[in-house]
Order: sequence, then structure tokens, then C-alpha cells
Amino acid sequence: MKGDLFSSEHIVQPASAPGMTVENSKCIRYAVHGEMLARQGAMVAYRGNLQFERKGQGVGGMLKRAVTGEGLPLMAVRGQGEAWFAHEAQNCFVVEVDPGDEFTVNGRNVLCFDASLSYRIATVKGAGMTGGGLFNSVFTGQGKLGLVCEGAPLVLPVSPQNPVYVDTDAIVGWTAGLSTSLSRSQSIGSMLRGGSGEAVQLMLQGEGFAVVRPSEVTPQKAQQH
Repeated sequence: MKGDLFSSEHIVQPASAPGMTVENSKCIRYAVHGEMLARQGAMVAYRGNLQFERKGQGVGGMLKRAVTGEGLPLMAVRGQGEAWFAHEAQNCFVVEVDPGDEFTVNGRNVLCFDASLSYRIATVKGAGMTGGGLFNSVFTGQGKLGLVCEGAPLVLPVSPQNPVYVDTDAIVGWTAGLSTSLSRSQSIGSMLRGGSGEAVQLMLQGEGFAVVRPSEVTPQKAQQH
């Protein structure tokens, strides 16, 4: 068989090491030797002796109250083999979490992660039940976390002298050392958020990095995640 489709650019080679790697810009490969976790429905292909188990809805099995207020159900992948994960052809990235690190991420951006990582559900102080992206998962421990993002993410440095304000629908995550609160921009009113009149941003202060997607989530899109 000939043609660009069958060039070396697209043909998958055997994994060189266990664990998570970026297969290409739209897909993450995981060489499973034991157990890992992924969002349900994200597996696009696998080979080898793998079993998939739907996780329950408890804190240990669900990234609860993701951006839409819905849960992000997880599945455990166990055995020996390789699996590929993707979500709507979004861009894929791998974050390495080391002991002492803490990475807060919006549930809709989680694709898969090492079973060695721990996570808890956190809310933005003062956010209540309004706005998008206010329920987040905080990952700690040691391991890799696979993320997806619509478009190329913006990674904005945050310093004590220069806080960053992010639309609540556009925030992907942020590193340890940052505190968050809601900021209301009364002066610009309906100019923000597509003219909706809801001028609320997430303010991040401290020392670290904020990861932002270059688009907002529409209400119709949010219901699909």
C-alpha cells in the first residue's frame, strides 16, 4: 500500500518505554503495565491484553462538578498493552507532576493520568454555584497527566506584581503558588463574554503560571462535555 497516509509520519512504532507519551498533537499513547486512568469514551484504539472498568461516582472515581456542573466519569485501564486516547481532535499535552507540586486543572481538560497521582475537588473561593470552570481538580503526587485543549494554549506567567485575569470559560489550569478569586469588571459590562453582560473573571495572584485556552465554551458546547 502506498500514499502519504502510509508514510512513516503516520505509522505507529512500538512503545520504547512504559507510561504516557504524546503520539502526535491530537493523541496520547499510554503503554500500560499495571493500571492507569482516563476519561470515559476517550480511548480510540488499543492493542494487547487490557481491561477497561467504569469507575463509580464517588470522589475516588469521578472528577465531580466539572465546568458544566456535571461529573467527568473515569475508567480504569488495567493489564499489559498500549492504548491511545483523544478527544474531539483537541491538542494534547503531558504535564509531569513531581512530589511537592500541585496542578489545578479544569475537569473538561483532563484526558488521562497515572494511577500514582492523587486528586481532590476544589472550588474557587467565593464562586458559589455560578460561572464556568469554577469546579476544578487538584492533582498531587508523582506522575504524568494528559490534557486536551481546543487550540494552542496560552501559558501566562503570574507574579505578585502582575496578577492575571482570565475568563472563567477559558481557564484550563494553574500551578501551585497561585491564589484565586472572582473579579467583576463593572466598567466594561457587556463588552465581555460576547455581549452577555456577565463581566466576571478569575483573578490569579502569586507566583506561577496560568494556562488558558484561546476560546470560550458556548452553552451548547458545555453541555456536550
